[in-house]
Amino acid sequence: MKRLSVLAILFGMGAVSASTSGLQPQSPAAAKPVLAIQQLKDNLYLIETGSLVGPGFAGGNTAVLVTDSGVVVVDTKLAGWGQAMLEQIRSVTPKPVTMIINTHTHNDHTGSNPEFPASVEFVAHENTKANLSKSTCPPVTNCQAFKGGNAKFLPRTTFTDTRSLLSGKDRIDLHHFGPGHTNGDAFVVFPALRIMHAGDMFPWKDAPFLDRGNGGSGVTFPATLAKAVAGIKNVDTVIGGHLPPTAWSDFEEYQRFNQDILTGAQQAFKAGKSVDEAEASLGVVQKYKGYESRRVKNALTAIYEELGQK
Repeated sequence: MKRLSVLAILFGMGAVSASTSGLQPQSPAAAKPVLAIQQLKDNLYLIETGSLVGPGFAGGNTAVLVTDSGVVVVDTKLAGWGQAMLEQIRSVTPKPVTMIINTHTHNDHTGSNPEFPASVEFVAHENTKANLSKSTCPPVTNCQAFKGGNAKFLPRTTFTDTRSLLSGKDRIDLHHFGPGHTNGDAFVVFPALRIMHAGDMFPWKDAPFLDRGNGGSGVTFPATLAKAVAGIKNVDTVIGGHLPPTAWSDFEEYQRFNQDILTGAQQAFKAGKSVDEAEASLGVVQKYKGYESRRVKNALTAIYEELGQK
């Protein structure tokens, strides 16, 4: 079926971080409640990511679906932003938040889970629940936020490969195609609206953060994206983890970009080149218009480490 053109909805973004992960955790005290909610289509809204650096960084893009039975939220940003999100949601509907879906484990996508009512149904891939339930973890994983009484905010509804939630025009399809950014990345599809939230499997137009500590894999990342491209049908618009809503064709392009990174890394590794030499010879940013290279070296380093273990 022919893909429709992307929604004409773009919003400003700050500069992209050059850190290893691209994630800049902020303390709740540093957060400024300047979030804004935008209608994407019909009953689906977006609470934008904000700047990717500094105190304006709130976390990943949050989708808000107003259903007949309540509000479904996809990703809850960093800790300290729950109240600001609730205020924005109340500006478009009086209905309560009844479900939260987390696309993966990281603190900028799960951080405000405990700031929503405990009656909410929390949903995620089974590996995301396992990552959030670890006894210890790096701050980016966010498992410390779910200890003790906060364990009630862990996902209670999980899935392995696919799962459908709700029905009719409110139906939500969840897909997992294998390791990529982490080992629990969920693609969240709103079939009636032809829109998908890809989380950080499509974070930005740059190399991804490969969280090997949480089962991520640069070697399987392109193949996982290829399975999503082939397996998810009738989507026109993609909400990425940290970039404005974009066309399905851009998601397809991101798969090719990551395949080129992996192929270049494999060839350079086999030839005995260093990571720096591999980066210098890669040339992917020149090939893909509008892409950045701030995270390419970090991705190559992660792929090299993975290849060295085989």
